[in-house]
Amino acid sequence: MPKYIQESDFTMVEEGFVARDLMEEIINDVSQTDDRDAFFVADLGDVVRKHLRFLKALPRVKPFYAMKCNSSRGVVQILAELGAGFDCASKAEIELVQGIGVKPENIIYANPCKQISQIKFAAKNGVQMMTFDNEVELSKVSRNHPNAKMVLRIATDDSKSSARLSVKFGAPLKSCRHLLEMAKNLNVDVIGVSFHVGSGCMDPKAYVQSISDARMVFEMATEFGYKMWLLDIGGGFPGTDDSRVRFEEMAAVINPALDLYFPEGSAVEIIAEPGRYYVASAFSLAVNIIAKKEVRLDGSGSDGRVHVQYCLNIKAFSKHLLQIPLVSNLWKQAEHLSLTVLLVLLVLHVGF
Repeated sequence: MPKYIQESDFTMVEEGFVARDLMEEIINDVSQTDDRDAFFVADLGDVVRKHLRFLKALPRVKPFYAMKCNSSRGVVQILAELGAGFDCASKAEIELVQGIGVKPENIIYANPCKQISQIKFAAKNGVQMMTFDNEVELSKVSRNHPNAKMVLRIATDDSKSSARLSVKFGAPLKSCRHLLEMAKNLNVDVIGVSFHVGSGCMDPKAYVQSISDARMVFEMATEFGYKMWLLDIGGGFPGTDDSRVRFEEMAAVINPALDLYFPEGSAVEIIAEPGRYYVASAFSLAVNIIAKKEVRLDGSGSDGRVHVQYCLNIKAFSKHLLQIPLVSNLWKQAEHLSLTVLLVLLVLHVGF
């Protein structure tokens, strides 16, 4: 396995040391000065535990971390060391993961609408797996990336998700046959189907319907001589245990659907694109209240009540770095990690 983490880049913290301890330590230090910028702390041990939990709950699914969620270098390095793939949506994200040594086959360019220049960049850097959901994208790819391995993104019912992505992305089933026919005529290789039930999904059954729809598209593809081998079930997994639906509950619904429509032995590889699942519980933000305003409410029914507004300094971050060494063979030893691995990622003057 390639080595993505250099031991010299990190410093080990004491056993039992948690993110809250670190935050309080930093707050105590800066409270004695005028430098009180906001900062956030990442518990990378939490990311490791989330990865092991994912593999246990969805043993047939390889996670491709959604970079758009949080592209902090420490998170990327940890997940690369653990063997995860990466879902990139831009040239910058591809550059970041390849910059730490991730191989092109462990990257999916999961943006159905890409600039021609970025398609060319992917081609030049060996990134072949890409998504599409429209005719124009097929035309661009056929002209600019002849070795691309395309994944047809289909629309889903994401009505019970906090962020409904199918409003923007995903081809309806009635359009899929035409898109596959066009791809064939353009000599574009289509290797599979992807979907996304929306960020913050609250209905596990949405995965079942989407997996069923994907099976239909696999069957359509055979009409045009395609032998698809990839299913991408997207993201939507909860990142904290106080979510209305726990991750294991979703997995308990997803696994039987995969076994039904894409049973083991069907020669279909299954991946997912978890984002907030990995980092939502790992990051903690410390901010300062820099102003307070009292606004008297006008209008009928307000009864002269006063509305209090607090202003926070979350648009600028202090620059600090806590370095932590990790064992180079992290994958083999991850189940035995008892140390909480922390990284303070404080970026100066980065807008939120």
